Amino acid sequence: MQERYVFAETWELPTPAEAVRDVLVDVEHYPRWWPQVRAVAKLSDDDALLVCRSALPYDLEIVLHAVSRDLPTLEVGLDGDLDGFARWTLTPTPSGSRMVFEQEVVVRGLLGLASIVLRPVLTWNHRQMMLGCRRGLVALG
Repeated sequence: MQERYVFAETWELPTPAEAVRDVLVDVEHYPRWWPQVRAVAKLSDDDALLVCRSALPYDLEIVLHAVSRDLPTLEVGLDGDLDGFARWTLTPTPSGSRMVFEQEVVVRGLLGLASIVLRPVLTWNHRQMMLGCRRGLVALG
């Protein structure tokens, strides 16, 4: 069983786009500013394994593969507990930057099966994860 999720958010950040890019491409240091990213292991120059846990007591193991590190669009492929991509598009604004976050993933196995009943809860859990990301990025600004 597999289920597809599509997420999109737009944030205004008090930090210039270049500085936000520098933070987002520095995957190894995500746990310093993004509380829901519990651990990161660098696998290669382009790949890292993240262990994430949001509000629900369940760890996700996700392998990120860098697709683009250049402004305006940063993108990673996702594999592991989630299969798909995450994309950040950054544009300068007078007060910092605007970030558009897009993610499309497929979940399989037990998580995919659980999605049939728990989709609203899993979507809420994702929102909590991204709230942590947004707060962390704002605090860095």
